[in-house]
Order: sequence, then structure tokens, then C-alpha cells
Amino acid sequence: MAQILFKNAKLLDPHADALEGGVSVLVEGETIREVSAKAIKTTDADVIDCKGRTLMPGLIDCHVHVMLSEVNIRYLEAIPLTMMTVRAAALMRGMIDRGFTTVRDTGGADWGVRDGVAQGHLPGPRMFIAGRALGPTGGHSDARRRTDVHSGACKCCNAMSFCLEVVDGADAVRAAVREQLRQGVDQIKIMVSGGVASPYDPLDSRQFSLAEIAAAVEEAEAFGRYTQAHAYTPDAITRAVSQGVRTIEHGNLIDEKSAKLMKSKGAYLVANLVAYYAMKERAKEFGMSPEMLAKNDMVIDGGLKSLEICKRAGIKVGYGSDLLGALQVDQSREFLLRREVLSPIEIIRQATLVGAEIVRMPGKLGVVAPGAFADILVVDGDPIKKLELLTGQGENLSVIMKAGRFHKNRLAA
Repeated sequence: MAQILFKNAKLLDPHADALEGGVSVLVEGETIREVSAKAIKTTDADVIDCKGRTLMPGLIDCHVHVMLSEVNIRYLEAIPLTMMTVRAAALMRGMIDRGFTTVRDTGGADWGVRDGVAQGHLPGPRMFIAGRALGPTGGHSDARRRTDVHSGACKCCNAMSFCLEVVDGADAVRAAVREQLRQGVDQIKIMVSGGVASPYDPLDSRQFSLAEIAAAVEEAEAFGRYTQAHAYTPDAITRAVSQGVRTIEHGNLIDEKSAKLMKSKGAYLVANLVAYYAMKERAKEFGMSPEMLAKNDMVIDGGLKSLEICKRAGIKVGYGSDLLGALQVDQSREFLLRREVLSPIEIIRQATLVGAEIVRMPGKLGVVAPGAFADILVVDGDPIKKLELLTGQGENLSVIMKAGRFHKNRLAA
């Protein structure tokens, strides 16, 4: 089995507060075989001399939408799935170029996209998928115009209907969840509050009844999967977590009481501040409506506050971006926004260790350790001292490796 030896590296172990110098890492096949502060002796390995650069685990973004290539998702009505896949390929390439070797797609990507990347047909990050995001009539998953009088989601073959599904009643939710599980999803996505990118549902609207939420959770757990919920308000968070939802997406308006409940249930928050800043600054030029932008203004100020509340409550927070279309180039800007509340190493832990827990791969992802997948970045400097090194489009990454294969290598002899 092929071996690759990284030598003369400074190791960024997310468990530690500072770099460890003089480290060697031996990769064998898809995994890491050995990590040592001493020289590793091998005769067959290809050697990469890091020359004092930082070696760290690949990054994990727990909230992306590779199929949503329009900022105003209404425009997806006119886009066929073939074009959506072509666009998704470019978006996924951009993600791994930025050092995100693993992402969790929270509505849109199916098993074909995920497995196509895994099989090497397209360059991109390892993917954990939710398939169609489920919501009730009139909710965040209901993409119809008010002039559309037919019931339920459009069944036409475009990305709008491919990414979202409207379903009402506990039995119907149960059937829809079972179908998504049959289609090979890694987690179930439900909508329990209003959203920014949907023009007609108020942010504080209650979406899905407790019985519907419980049905989704029960079916997901019966299949060995879990449920994530789009939720902004304390009420929405409380209703979701009380029924067993494992991860809350967004959570900008969380309060101390709902945070306490999340902590007691062991739930995670996946925050995504950058989406709101990017939309406020540039979404209008890409066609986002005034109604959507007004709702964006309602939640943008809560982003940093939500991080403060979660830190006090001891809730683990994952790194998410949730950017749409052309705004996805801002994916790594999330690091700098979180710096207003958290230290660089805390943010790096969210994008590695916590992300690995969220996708249920602790010890296999988010670490540089024996037995872990060889998802490795070599950074031109110390990200703990200069977090900007992890931003942009990967300019400061000399090496990007996923599962033992080089996506990028500027250090080759």
C-alpha cells in the first residue's frame, strides 16, 4: 500500500492550544498510520518536506448547499438538474480548494452527487447529505408563489423540487422520512421555523407540529440516522429539541432558557454568521427580494450573541456557512466573524473536532492521529496566531489531501 511521509512539520492538534514542532506524519492508503515527534523511518514512502509549515486536519463545514447555485432560490425554477449538477461541481471544487475536506449538505445533494465525489468522478469534499429538506405547507420548504394554487411541492424536474419537499401530517412526514432514508441520506432535515430565503413565512412562525417533529425523529433514529432542524427562535429551538432533534441549524435568536435545554439534551448548534453578512452586502444584486432582505436584517445581529449564549451554556457549536450561489466564495470568511466572540483555536476546534462529532466521525475526521482518515492541510504559517491563513480561496494552503490523495501539492519535489 502506498505511503506518504510528511516531515519537518509543526502539528496543529485541535486538542492543544499551540503548535508542536518537529513532527512527522506517515500516511498509508486512505488513513494516517503514524504521528511522531521523532523521525519516522520508512524506505518506500514518498517524502514531503513541510519545512516548518503547519500541518493540520482538513476543515469541516456542517451547513452547505452545493445544489443551490442561485442566491434567490426562486430562479432555480428554470434550471434543469443537469445544469444544477454542472454548477454543483464547480461549487464543490471551490470548497475543497479552501481546505474543506468534509461538508454536510443540508438540503439538495443526493446520493448520486455524494457518491460521485467519493468515487473520484468529481473533485470535492467528503459529503454527508440530507436529500430533500422537509417542511409543511406554507413553510420554509414551500417554494410556490402565492399565485400557484396547486397543493404540495411542484413535481417538475428542476432543482427547486429536487431540494425541497412539502409534507403535512405525522403519517405523511413518516413516509417522507422513510423515503429519504431509502434514498441513502445521512441525516434528515426538517423546517420548524420561518426562514430568510423564503419570502412568505414569518421568521417566528411555527412549522411542523410536535407530532410531526417526533415522527421525523423516530423514523430517523430507527434507521440509525438523526434529525437536524432549521430553527431561529427560542420557541422553535425548544419544540425541536424537546422531541429529540440532534442539531439546530442557525439558532440566531436563541435565549438562555432554550440554550439550557439544548445543553441538557446534548444537542449541537450549527451557526452560520457569514450567510447573513454576505446577503446584506451583496444579495440584492443577485435578485434576493426586499422581503427576504428584511428578514435577514432581523437575524443578523443575533449571530454573535448566539455564540456568546452557547459558550456560556456549554453547547458545542459547529462551523457552518449556508451560503447560496455566487456568495459561496465567502465560505471561509466565517472564521473571521466568529473571532469577535471566540479565540482562533476555539473556532478551529469548531471546524474540526466539533464538526467530526456532528457527522458522527470523531477520531476519524477533524484530527491528525493514527487510524484517522488522511485529511490533511499544510498551511503557510500558524493559523492560531493568524487566522486569516484559513480564509480566501486556499492561497495559503500548500497541501490539501483528502483520504490520502492529494488535491493540491505545492511541496512536491
